[in-house]
Amino acid sequence: MPPEAAAVGPAVEPPCGGVAAQRAHLREGKAALLARFGAARATAPAAARLVKALARHVDATLCALWVQAGMPAGAALIAVGGYGRGELFPYSDVDVLVLLPAAPARPDATDTTCVPDEETSAAVGRFVTACWDVGLEIGSSVRTVDECLSESARDVTVQTALLEARQLCGARRLFRQFVAAHDAAVDARAFLRAKTLEMQQRHVKYEGTPYSLEPNCKESPGGLRDLQVVIWVARAAGLGRTWGELAARGLITPFEARQLRRHEGMLKLIRARLHLVARRREDRLVFDLQTATAESFGFKATKEQRSSEVLMRHYYWAAKAVAQLNQILMLNIEEHVNGSANAPMRPINERFFDRAGMLEVASDDLYQEQPHAILETFVVFQQTPGLKGLSARTLRALYNARAVMTAAWRRDPANRALFLAVLQQPGGQTHALRLMNQTSVLGRYLWVFRRIVGRMQHDLFHVYTVDQHIMMVVRNMRRFFIPEHAHEYPFCSQLAGQWDTPWLLYVAALFHDIAKGRGGDHSDLGTVEARRFCRAHGISREHSQLIEFLVQHHLTMSRVAQKEDLADADVIANFARLVGTPRRLTALYLLTVADIRGTSPRVWNAWKGKLLEDLYRTTLRALGGAQPNGAAEIEARKTEARQNLALHSALPGTEVPLWETLDVGYFARHDAADIAWHARSLWRHIETRVPIVRARASTVGDGLQVLVYSPDRRDLFARICGYFDSAGFSILDAKIHTTRAGYALDTFQVVATHHWPDLGGGADAELKYRDLISLVETQAALALASEGPLPEPRSGRVSRRVRSFPVTPRVSLAPDERAQHWLLTVSASDRSGLLYAIARVLASHHINLQLAKVTTLGERVEDTFLVDGPELQKSRAQLRIESELLDAVAAGV
Repeated sequence: MPPEAAAVGPAVEPPCGGVAAQRAHLREGKAALLARFGAARATAPAAARLVKALARHVDATLCALWVQAGMPAGAALIAVGGYGRGELFPYSDVDVLVLLPAAPARPDATDTTCVPDEETSAAVGRFVTACWDVGLEIGSSVRTVDECLSESARDVTVQTALLEARQLCGARRLFRQFVAAHDAAVDARAFLRAKTLEMQQRHVKYEGTPYSLEPNCKESPGGLRDLQVVIWVARAAGLGRTWGELAARGLITPFEARQLRRHEGMLKLIRARLHLVARRREDRLVFDLQTATAESFGFKATKEQRSSEVLMRHYYWAAKAVAQLNQILMLNIEEHVNGSANAPMRPINERFFDRAGMLEVASDDLYQEQPHAILETFVVFQQTPGLKGLSARTLRALYNARAVMTAAWRRDPANRALFLAVLQQPGGQTHALRLMNQTSVLGRYLWVFRRIVGRMQHDLFHVYTVDQHIMMVVRNMRRFFIPEHAHEYPFCSQLAGQWDTPWLLYVAALFHDIAKGRGGDHSDLGTVEARRFCRAHGISREHSQLIEFLVQHHLTMSRVAQKEDLADADVIANFARLVGTPRRLTALYLLTVADIRGTSPRVWNAWKGKLLEDLYRTTLRALGGAQPNGAAEIEARKTEARQNLALHSALPGTEVPLWETLDVGYFARHDAADIAWHARSLWRHIETRVPIVRARASTVGDGLQVLVYSPDRRDLFARICGYFDSAGFSILDAKIHTTRAGYALDTFQVVATHHWPDLGGGADAELKYRDLISLVETQAALALASEGPLPEPRSGRVSRRVRSFPVTPRVSLAPDERAQHWLLTVSASDRSGLLYAIARVLASHHINLQLAKVTTLGERVEDTFLVDGPELQKSRAQLRIESELLDAVAAGV
């Protein structure tokens, strides 16, 4: 070994035998390290020892191969990127740079690119091949110092990787030359700007929150990368290479340095354990791996929470702290690099300044000396135009003031008045509350809120932790009152414009899910917490009762709209009695829309919006004293339908043949537009012997409305569901009706579960829609005309999330209030073919379907059917039907 290689090489070398021996040494050494780590108690020091030991193990192998390859004495082997930090996670990349000395310059040379001589090229080839032969899948580059500088200037990713260069073996002098040249070439200001933009882009890619339910512990906001970015920009600016050096330079306090090491240790431990469990490079805490990773920590499931929830609480608390400290340090470094620390300040009051659009505290100990100023910070932020955020000094002061936020501080009347002031400001509630949550002030003021920070929700339709979902609901509620967002929710914005005390709705939004995860009904427990809050903050009895009502019943309106028959006057009357007043109805409607929109982008759709709006309008009429007059309402719908027919140039009397076969129930369940469409489509086919299928673009949101008219048969609904399933459609709603002449007249609202061609505007879109409609009409009619046995349901594919957190299937069969029909409720994990599987069971027992309400909540379905049939009158047959339904919905999960 050359003297210089020996000086920096590891003390223990791998065997110098053949490839097989070296491969075995590398594999067995790594396996021993991983086994020792897996058997040890899960602690941050254990993870730190592992990643350093893995790096040393690979160092030794690389240096031995370097010598065996006969690399020239003037070259150097450099570890770069994450490996350059002297840390290697179990399945991380091994990136190296073969640094070559510059070739002697030729007088006539115009190309400065170094081309190694044949001997050097052969040695490099032998070295790289040997690495792969022994099982080291390295990422390698071969450059001179000048080439490194040139590439670094063009690509900030290369510049970042080279910033962490560490010599493994070879020419020490060449390495020192490279480090000096590279450090001198780095433009700290440009590097800071590039890394800041890169970090912002990365945060957007990973949902902009540390609280994703499947976070990437390396790349997500609050992950390890956020800590690495701080060190990179600090090194580039010459401010330090470690947390200790940053503390010595005064950029962070000793307390912050300890917190950084603590949370970095937790994230490294989670990442190392995750690699160990996955047995591959996997930095995402996906649902499939959360439980196994949690168990590797020794976490156990309890009645209250899963083991994975314990793990994720630890992760979220660490990630939240890292996100806070990253923001403080990046702003602090920016002030040093850009010189904005000396920017002029405009006084706002005695305690706060405006420094270049950032809210700055007057002194570092402001919050210790005047604890009331903590909440005043956010009131001032809302009231002062032009402020973009909190300065590094203010963020640090809040971070270090947590010991001040005690029970006595929470009970202080002045602080209670300030918190209400945040909610009652003309605007800025969303930003203020998010800042309060990010800085941990919200959880320390509302202690009950602290209990749900980072709490996961395994209900298959929430995609945020409880605290982030609440923030989303507050945001949605606030947007109803902002004119610039009126196009998003026009009807909600119209109602909000007539509401005089929006802050009451913000309080209800804050408390609606605040009791999640305690066991018991979170609506009941949340109502108790809301009552305590109102009493402590001196909120009037009238306002308190409204807030309590909203928290208690925040799920009720959604349940009624999506599961009950809105054409039933008794359903509307019961709901009207519950809400009591138009004011409560409006508040509940706004909270319901905000809540559903805040669960997941996949849960809300225009059809659900229509159901809620229909329920609101019908209930409002009932609350206004309008007595249900079914006959008058049906006549009004018929009149409107005739007008609609005239607009479509239909001959007078077109509707008569169909309407003569229909009863009152049909007209009660369909609006005038649908009634007219049915009459136009079917007036020539009243006595058809073959199925008639008509489709049109949905009048509500995306998808199609499909009309099926056919001689009735017991398996008709099952065949319809089978067709939609095979064609890739999901049924959102079904209205089932049987005419007096024995014909089925069914209307379906469907959406495609796959991607149809873009159906945007223009004549071309109309053509595409016509093609799709024609295809559905033809294929569905053929499927319904089939006389063969019903095909077996397809084995439905379920998502990773459903596999990780399956819903226990539930089936309920009970008579309705009038004892005329039966109410069948099915709850299960969603999968393709589920509705068809249910329909096959019903058909096999000759059960007639009157109404279907199909509700999809993310990846959970809750379907309600109004059914009748002779077998339902027999207890033993009922049990058999329920058992078969449970088997059908559980299949494939």
